[in-house]
Amino acid sequence: MKMSRDRILTSHVGSLPRPDDAVSLLIKKEKGESYDISEFDRVMKQAVANVVKQQADIGFDVVSDGETSKIGYSTYIKDRYTGFGDEFQVKPHLDLIDYPEFRKRMAAFNGPPTFKRMCCIGPIEPKDTSLLTKDIENFRAALSAARVTEGFINAASPGIVASFLHNKYYPTYEKYIEALAKALAPEYEAITKAGFVVQVDCPDFAMSRHTGYQDLSEEEFVKRAHFNVEVLNDALKNVPAEMVRIHVCWGNYEGPHDHDIALDKIMPVIRNAKAKGISFENANPRHEHEWKAWGEARLPDDVVLLPGMLDSSTNYVEHPELVAQRIERLADMVGRERVIASTDCGFGTFAGFSKVDAGIAWKKLKSLVDGAAIASKRLWKKAA
Repeated sequence: MKMSRDRILTSHVGSLPRPDDAVSLLIKKEKGESYDISEFDRVMKQAVANVVKQQADIGFDVVSDGETSKIGYSTYIKDRYTGFGDEFQVKPHLDLIDYPEFRKRMAAFNGPPTFKRMCCIGPIEPKDTSLLTKDIENFRAALSAARVTEGFINAASPGIVASFLHNKYYPTYEKYIEALAKALAPEYEAITKAGFVVQVDCPDFAMSRHTGYQDLSEEEFVKRAHFNVEVLNDALKNVPAEMVRIHVCWGNYEGPHDHDIALDKIMPVIRNAKAKGISFENANPRHEHEWKAWGEARLPDDVVLLPGMLDSSTNYVEHPELVAQRIERLADMVGRERVIASTDCGFGTFAGFSKVDAGIAWKKLKSLVDGAAIASKRLWKKAA
């Protein structure tokens, strides 16, 4: 994983707006409708090429494939592994339970979910390894035509999969997580062996407290999160830590977030992860004040922080000067070389299901690049 040397580098959380033809095919696939596989492959390859070019054109340093071929960051594995079926109805988030009218407005604005929440109903085994192979090949081809610093590919953590795809098969939660980790380990390894950084998405360390694991006490949740990170580390045993970054967030949606677990309660979990990069929400109004905690986190000097400088759940376009100020205050505390400016979360968490307009999302991302340039000039001038 690269570190900043002469300027603040820029990245994001991974998922980006998908073009309409890609979304249409992903939804057909999700619904079990017929579609042309060769057309699907052609559209995805072109969409990845386009999204990498867009990132490079606006000046991003560390880019992804936009998670273009996935219906969702946490549920895609049902297409790659056996053992999933039987949809289920999810509970409202703890912070939204008391606001049914707000939930209706959210649903009206976002539209119906495009993805299925399934259960584990059988043993988890590889089903279609070609899907990951195609992702890697498409990304490599796209990068060959772009001038960027580094590339990364997202992969789900065992804990976030369990939070979205409930267990009906394994005798215990622990056995389910271990089975998921065993299945996902080859994915982590394949991504890094291809020369890309793997970003393991771990909202199960934070968001799942008030969503998938909301029935647990805070103490029980933290204990579960510690178990999740230990199992994740074991799944990463053959992957160099410098090729791993994790993403931690409290949920990519606009809402009260007043049931979010505090960062200091989960910092020991984050600190235990086998990762040289930590991506986290820093612009979210419920957590922006916690930036000071990173100066007290006692992280090794070679750990890179990827703080969110943009809120990914609103259509406000942050001013570059605000972005620069957010970067500078963290860089002054932990060191400019350790900061890569990023986003709070993704702009395409689930295909075709987002409150943020695609065009506005790209305008926000350009503001991130511009803000990083402003901060770089001031930070390096200060050190001269």
